[in-house]
Amino acid sequence: MKKVTVIRKEHFNAAHRLHVPDWSDEQNEENFGKCNNPYYHGHNYLIEVHVKGPVDPVSGYVIDMKKLKGLIKEEITDPWDHKNLNEQVSEFSNLNPTAENIAIVAFEKLKKRLHDDVELKVKLYETERNVVEYAGE
Repeated sequence: MKKVTVIRKEHFNAAHRLHVPDWSDEQNEENFGKCNNPYYHGHNYLIEVHVKGPVDPVSGYVIDMKKLKGLIKEEITDPWDHKNLNEQVSEFSNLNPTAENIAIVAFEKLKKRLHDDVELKVKLYETERNVVEYAGE
């Protein structure tokens, strides 16, 4: 069966601090530089959600884009937009909110809401030049 990938893009703005509590201040500064600012810093994130699967012969959809938009809104943008990820988002209370970890958490939240017959990939743009991608293990 032929498969098609549909892609939905959304934006959210969030602050974070990259920090490992078990490391010394020097280690954190060496590894994370300005991203370790104790007063946090922010990004205008762009997230791309790729859903690949068979085209339904009746609807013609892999997934209804309105449904996908709603899932991203419920799972990602509403709970994360204009938030401090370290302080206000439970998924990151004990997880360093790197772009890699943000992409993994977004993937896991969305995957559980999708049918098993589709593949998922999350691409997160922290900046125009810093991009991570996660498609599961």
